[in-house]
Amino acid sequence: MKNTTSLLRQLLLSSGLTLGMSLFAADPEPRVVTPGTAGAPPSDAIVLFDGHDLSAWKSEGGGEPKWKVANGYAEVSGGGILTKQQFGAIQLHIEWASPAEVKGEGQGRGNSGVYFQGRYEIQVLDSYQNKTYPNGQASAFYLHSAPLVNACRKPGEWQTYDIVFHPPKPGADGKVAAGSFTVLHNGVLVQDHVPVTGDATVAAKFSGATPTGPLMLQDHGNPVHYRNIWVRPLE
Repeated sequence: MKNTTSLLRQLLLSSGLTLGMSLFAADPEPRVVTPGTAGAPPSDAIVLFDGHDLSAWKSEGGGEPKWKVANGYAEVSGGGILTKQQFGAIQLHIEWASPAEVKGEGQGRGNSGVYFQGRYEIQVLDSYQNKTYPNGQASAFYLHSAPLVNACRKPGEWQTYDIVFHPPKPGADGKVAAGSFTVLHNGVLVQDHVPVTGDATVAAKFSGATPTGPLMLQDHGNPVHYRNIWVRPLE
């Protein structure tokens, strides 16, 4: 009986190992990506702004962007800008700073926005000790979802958004399958897989669910600064 039990155990282990190896072999080998350091882009990223020029962008009204580029950043002025390239699902890294000199309050203080596909806005706003409606403050999915917490730094300090965006998908039957936003503000999770149903937010350049579209940075009349912008397509 002892020998029979031992043999059965060996057979089960052998079968489990074979099954495990089969399951492991079913997944493709992940490709190698070299990570960046201190917010620098990884090896497979598309760099949209590295502090030198806005050649990857165009003006919202057409033509060259009118934003001032100096000291490694771009300053909002003369209308919004859109990427020349179209994107679907992406990971975005972007850094921004509201003016160090505080002027205005609420929505009039350091206001801009990052629009995915020119439709869905993650709000940029100086929300440091600055009250406004919750779903309109910094890192809100504008008018859709307030951030879980307020992770804003002081005016004039550089801030980071790391955002994973999956667009809503229109079907042949006319129905739209929701996409999602996951947002980290200064390394803090503030939007956790929040649905994107296909309804464009205020001041959007475009409307209607679509597989791809441009990134857009909004001019809301405040001289917000941007730097170190890159994306990783996820499809």
